[in-house]
Order: sequence, then C-alpha cells, then structure tokens
Amino acid sequence: MARNNVISICKGIAIILMVAGHAEPPTLISNFIYIFHMPLFFITAGYFFSRKHLDAPWEFCARRFKSLYVPFLKWSVLFLVLHNLWFEIGLLNEQFGNWTGGVTHPYTWRQFFQRLFMIVTSMSGYDEFMAGAFWFFRGLLVASIMFLVLNRLFERLIDKHTDLSPVWAVIAVCVAALAFNAYRLGFGFRIQTIPNGGLREVWGVFFFGIGVLYRHYENAVGSRWWLSAGCLAVMCVGAWSHWCGMNNSGQLRDIVTLPLTGVAGFLLTRHVASIIEAAGGFVSRLLVYIGNNTLYVFVFHIISFKAVSLLKIWWYGLDPAQIGCHMVIHYNNHEDLFWLLYTVAGTAIPLLGLELWRRRRSLISRFSGIAAQRS
Repeated sequence: MARNNVISICKGIAIILMVAGHAEPPTLISNFIYIFHMPLFFITAGYFFSRKHLDAPWEFCARRFKSLYVPFLKWSVLFLVLHNLWFEIGLLNEQFGNWTGGVTHPYTWRQFFQRLFMIVTSMSGYDEFMAGAFWFFRGLLVASIMFLVLNRLFERLIDKHTDLSPVWAVIAVCVAALAFNAYRLGFGFRIQTIPNGGLREVWGVFFFGIGVLYRHYENAVGSRWWLSAGCLAVMCVGAWSHWCGMNNSGQLRDIVTLPLTGVAGFLLTRHVASIIEAAGGFVSRLLVYIGNNTLYVFVFHIISFKAVSLLKIWWYGLDPAQIGCHMVIHYNNHEDLFWLLYTVAGTAIPLLGLELWRRRRSLISRFSGIAAQRS
C-alpha cells in the first residue's frame, strides 16, 4: 500500500503522546493521554491491513514476526545484557527504584538466563526498567495474528451461511473481542499462555479491527469539525472522570468507555493530522518522519530521559542518586514543566542517534578528510 502521510502523522503524534505520558505530566493531561494513545497505535496498524492477507496468512505472519518479534528480541536481549551495567554507572539503583515504590536489583546469572528464556519464548521478562514500552511489540504481534485468524474464521462462516458483506466478519471480530474482555473483567479469566493474562492483546484485536473498519468507511466518515468537537468532549469527560486506558487491569465499565475514548481519540487525531498534512511545511515533514521511525523512540526514550534527569538534579540540587528514578525523577513532577523537557528529549535524542547512525559513513569520511588536511 502506498504511504499515507496522514496516518504517519497520527503515529508521530501518538508516539509523542506516549513519551509525554511516561514523563509524568500533570494528572489531567496524563489521564487525557492514556485513554486513547495506545488504541491509536493499534487502529493505525489495522488501517493498513489488507484482505489479501486472508489468502496468504503465513506470509502475513512471517512479516509480523520479522517486523515485531525480531526487533523485540534484538533490543530486549541488548537491554538485558546491559542491565547490570546500568547499576555500575548509577543509571539504576535500589534506593529510588520505580514510581510504585518498588526497587530493581542486579541480576544473578540464574536470573539472567531465566529472563533470556522468557524473552525468547513468551516475549516477556525483558528489562522493564529501561524497556517499559516493550509490551507493545508482543501486543501488536499477538493482536494482529489473532485478528487474522478470527477474520478468516468469521468470513468463512458468513460466506457459507449468509449473503452479508465481508465487512461483517470484521465487525464480528470486534464484537467477539469486546465480549471476551467483558468476560475477562467480569470473572477474572486470564489467558495463561500470554503474559499478564492477555487483556491488552484482546483490546489490541478490537482496535486493530476498528482500524480495518475505518479504512473501509473512511470516505463516509470524512473530517468534520462537529465530529471532532464531539470526540474532544468525550475525551475531556473521560480524562476528568479518570477512565482507564489499555492497562493490565481494569473494570467492567472499560467495555464501554475505552472503545469510546479510543475511537474518539483516533478520529480527533486523524482530523488534526489531515489539517497538518494539508498545510505542509516543517511540522508536517517532522511528524511524518517521527511517525515513520516510532520504533527507535519506543526503544530508547526511557534511557534518553536520563539526560533531563541530570538537568533536574542540578536545577533543584537533588541527590545525584535520583538519576536512578524510573522513568523520570518524581520530585515536583506535577508542578514544574520538566515533563515537557522529558518529552522533547525522549523523542529527539533517539531520532538524533538514528540519523547519526545512518550517516555514520559520510561523517567518518568527512572527519577523516579534515584530519588528513590538517596533517
């Protein structure tokens, strides 16, 4: 499928919001972000799903594993190898731990190999202190394959027994995902083979399906100001009422509220993205670039936060050991504006590193030429 810059801008906005959410902004802003920013990723992924994948499922699965499992494995193993080094240089410590009051410890060899086994076999056990967003790799991989399987199943049933359009198979998948999560939340059922019980993954199936449906009805939905205003109102109510996002735990009301805020957030973001894309210019190109390179922000934004943590320690005269706070330094975090600096650093530093890496050969050649001239 040809590149869709509007969807790329949506993804760019989504990844910036994810970084901002991890930067611990004021509570109302945090609530606003969390009720829709992860559904936005799954919807944009579903947008690019094609019915041709139903006829070539193994090819689709192979591509999903290559684009999601392989990067997860590579970066998770790297962070696992570096985990004890973070302690040696002070980026992690047992004094400050994480935001829930817990602490993390250096791994023994037994713990190291146990986590390595979990990384390879179940996409869990990664170093959550520096890889706090890595659940998304597993979530999107499982959700997209589950969607493919269920869509094939429902489409065959519809073809065999009814004259309905294939789009009804997608609707059936979304309804089934909602029904399952209602059962999951109502009775405490867990999918034992998926880490954390599979709640996020099943939500992923639902929102992936919403992305497929949106692409089908995109022209009919359009971009209308009154619709975006209504979506914004829904999200403001959700943020004020502390509705939940795609958490590992939840309550039955999420079956109603999360689809509302997830879909409303996507439609509003899609409208804003279309305005930015139509205007063109630097902001549009920047967001397209960010949206096309979200992987590196996912992987490196937490370690990039440490640069701002050093500045915050100097600004407030804090204990230098607070560099070990996870994900950011919590001191005065809801009153000051350091969350904005964290957001900029968490987005910009990974992308700057990516550009330097991509241009390493030309940079090496340039510096070698300068050195040769001086000698």
